[in-house]
Amino acid sequence: MTGLRTRIAGVAAAAVFAFAGQALAQGAAGPDTVAAIRARGSLVCGVAINSAGFALPDSRGEFRGLDVDTCRAVAVAILGDATKVRFVPNTSVQRFPMLQSGELDILVRNTTWTLGRETSLGLAFAGINFYDGQGFMVRRSANVTSARQLDGATVCVQPGTTTELNLADYFRTNRMRFTPVVIENVEEIRTAFTSGRCDAYTNDASSLASFRATQQNPNDFVLLPEIISKEPLGPVVRKGDWRYFDIVRWSLYAQIAAEELGITSANVEEMARTSQNPDVQRLLGRSGDLGRSMGLSNDWALQIIRQVGNYGEMYERNITPIGIPRGVNNLWNNGGLHYAPPIR
Repeated sequence: MTGLRTRIAGVAAAAVFAFAGQALAQGAAGPDTVAAIRARGSLVCGVAINSAGFALPDSRGEFRGLDVDTCRAVAVAILGDATKVRFVPNTSVQRFPMLQSGELDILVRNTTWTLGRETSLGLAFAGINFYDGQGFMVRRSANVTSARQLDGATVCVQPGTTTELNLADYFRTNRMRFTPVVIENVEEIRTAFTSGRCDAYTNDASSLASFRATQQNPNDFVLLPEIISKEPLGPVVRKGDWRYFDIVRWSLYAQIAAEELGITSANVEEMARTSQNPDVQRLLGRSGDLGRSMGLSNDWALQIIRQVGNYGEMYERNITPIGIPRGVNNLWNNGGLHYAPPIR
């Protein structure tokens, strides 16, 4: 009996090792997004349409924003140049099919990290570049001061979003009625709201603040105080190419770690030369081979910080001007949620 158990165990172990070997072989033959990006000479990044603070062309047609800078950091890591990005604006309905089909290398467009999206769409979220929550906006003339006053209201909302589900959940939980006005195009939904077609407009609070900041008379619109959901936003890639996933994830974490260590675009070269802090030396490639472990140069993080800046610089450049305080988007040691795992 003992001999039989031993033989069974041996067969099972052999099967496990064979399966592992097969998996490794398949992984080795899997997609190589980094090679495709380098061959093309640019990173293709999906962003939102006209989202001030996150992705919006300036007067020269150059995209600016927090999501834009998140993409630029990845371009620096892979191509060494923050300008080598092609930005592709897309709607909430288009975004996932475009990433799944390979039209995009990365999606960074106010997209909420959820279990369902990660397990059913073949996609992986590489981190969080903005902690958000869903809110409501009304016209000041409506004299509404709380979302609890919206019973019976018409509410503008985009389809195919977590926003649509959260809206229904909130009204059902609070035993209120509403009529959704569902419009996919972001410009059309904003026009519908400002023209009075709907009583309220719901979206991520950051998106609402971004919209209000671009209006001729921002004070005509009021953000209600209720935040009804958790909306962690961040970069998304296809599953299967884990080396590329690592690069996207750690490019963002490098910017967060840099802010914590006091490394900025202005002082990064000096810090690289003079700092005796082992964490600084490792991050900036002065010790260890962390860059090479991802197929990058060891100064990958130094170049990201030099060309794009640390996380705080990105926030101040893009989000502060539209009136959103750091709040939960501060570093962990300043009362916020941003926290980079050890880079070592």
